[in-house]
Amino acid sequence: MDGSKPSISRRSVTVAAALVGLVSLAIGAHAALNKRSLDAAKAIATEQNFDVATKTSRVALVIGNGHYPDASAPLAQPINDARGLTSALRGKGFDVDVVEDATKDDMARAIGRLKSKIKPDSVVMLFFGGYGVQVGRQSYMIPVDAAIWKEADVRRDGVSIESVLDTMKEQGAKVKLVVVDASRRNPYERRFRSYSHGLAPISAPENALILTSATPGKVADDSKGQYSVLMSELLNNLAAQAGLETAFNKTRVTISRASEGEQVPSVSSSLLEDVSIGG
Repeated sequence: MDGSKPSISRRSVTVAAALVGLVSLAIGAHAALNKRSLDAAKAIATEQNFDVATKTSRVALVIGNGHYPDASAPLAQPINDARGLTSALRGKGFDVDVVEDATKDDMARAIGRLKSKIKPDSVVMLFFGGYGVQVGRQSYMIPVDAAIWKEADVRRDGVSIESVLDTMKEQGAKVKLVVVDASRRNPYERRFRSYSHGLAPISAPENALILTSATPGKVADDSKGQYSVLMSELLNNLAAQAGLETAFNKTRVTISRASEGEQVPSVSSSLLEDVSIGG
């Protein structure tokens, strides 16, 4: 019997090594392909999530009413305020529906459009600039075509701010934001037997933040600038990329100090945490 070890040719060793190399290359290429596919899928998902966040989860209704037939002169600032806020919000990814000199029908249709856009993860904002009236402990936004001679007419022709907040809540909005610059001395008050100045306190539902231009029951005079005092300061604070509650509170404090207490905006919050809308 031959006890010598079996011989292996150099060619056999070379072929085997080549095969091992090819297998390793194939495994590496497969892994790299899988990684690229996974990275591509993540990129697509991130892009889609970005699109959702910027296009559907931030919605706003902005209303600026300036031309009221019963007023002695048009209000210039509410429309400027609406346009300035619209530009700022769109720059931060909001889908903004802006309405100027809105009738009651215009406002009802706009609220309907807002309702259709609200999703469970939505950050939703309402802005109203114009005349506001409080009746029965509720605050009403007044359309330009309102025919108001007594308090009952306010309920009939006005649009309750609380009702819009209820709509946001019913639709499951994650965060509810309201800015109301309507604490003006309005042309209807002389027609009422009894009258309460300014707006009523607006209760914040869960996870809501509300800013009004004056303390409940108080009125504020318009400035001479392009924007109202409230909007001018608010736009500055929004541009500073601060959280919304921080921006609203800074607006309140700055205006109160600058006016030496003559105008004190009101902030009502039930936010669980501050909300950033940085663009």
